[in-house]
Amino acid sequence: MLVLVAPGQGAQTPGFLTPWLDLPGATDRIAAWSDAIGLDLAHYGTEADADEIRDTAVAQPLLVAAGLLSAAALDASPNAVAGHSVGEITAAVFAGVIGDEAALRLVRTRGLGMAEAAAVTETGMAALLGGDPDVTIAHLEKLGLTPANVNGAGQIVAAGTVAQIAALAEDKPEGVRRVVPLKVAGAFHTHHMAPAVERLREAAETLEVSDPAVTYVSNADGQAVATGAEVISRLVGQIANPVRWDLCMETFKELGVTALIEVCPGGTLTGLAKRALPGVQTLALKTPDDLDAARALIAEHAGA
Repeated sequence: MLVLVAPGQGAQTPGFLTPWLDLPGATDRIAAWSDAIGLDLAHYGTEADADEIRDTAVAQPLLVAAGLLSAAALDASPNAVAGHSVGEITAAVFAGVIGDEAALRLVRTRGLGMAEAAAVTETGMAALLGGDPDVTIAHLEKLGLTPANVNGAGQIVAAGTVAQIAALAEDKPEGVRRVVPLKVAGAFHTHHMAPAVERLREAAETLEVSDPAVTYVSNADGQAVATGAEVISRLVGQIANPVRWDLCMETFKELGVTALIEVCPGGTLTGLAKRALPGVQTLALKTPDDLDAARALIAEHAGA
């Protein structure tokens, strides 16, 4: 049984889209999406530096475009799909809930709204590695921080003001080995993002929506969502609420997933899966050189 997953913000690196544009038709698709949302995706994916693609309004459309482009080259038929944070929009396309261009328009609105919300207060995020989740979460709440991403495999991401993140670095929860600041521009999945929710809800009301054609696992609670309307409702609400990727991986276990492929720019979610899902084969799409191995994995596991 195969699950196809899409990473969230922070997975992008300078130039990561470059090799994918050599695939047949890729440049034309990126150009069409760029025209549709008023953002030069090719420039940001090939020429822009790390600071430019750290911008929330840029990073989010770029990640969704890269995920869709790599999945199209893969031509997979997964049994289940899921996405981390903004990757849920990519996953909604995989499941047939919305179309490519609709997804790009939606994520453009999401990115702009979240960038504006992040500009109100100087905020950030940091990953905590190791420790007991219950102890860590209680400690974060004591510092006024939100456990914005409970990722499983010994990783929780805290979010809050820059001052709160600095205090965390000086006062780590018991058992936490490292606190790693993330290259994101705000405290995503917290109350700091509340101003963006209504803006995204208005944009979502214009979408043509279908029910998922495959199992769609929501990162709100790890549950499979049966209707397109519920998928979109959760996409809107999740920007101000924590991501529970740990619960998604628990659902993968319950579903009997035997292989996991992470679309471009892959690496983050496969890393978590290697630690949390022993026995599940994983593959990250980093460049088109990974496609043949991914296709072999699909042939062995999809549709089982």
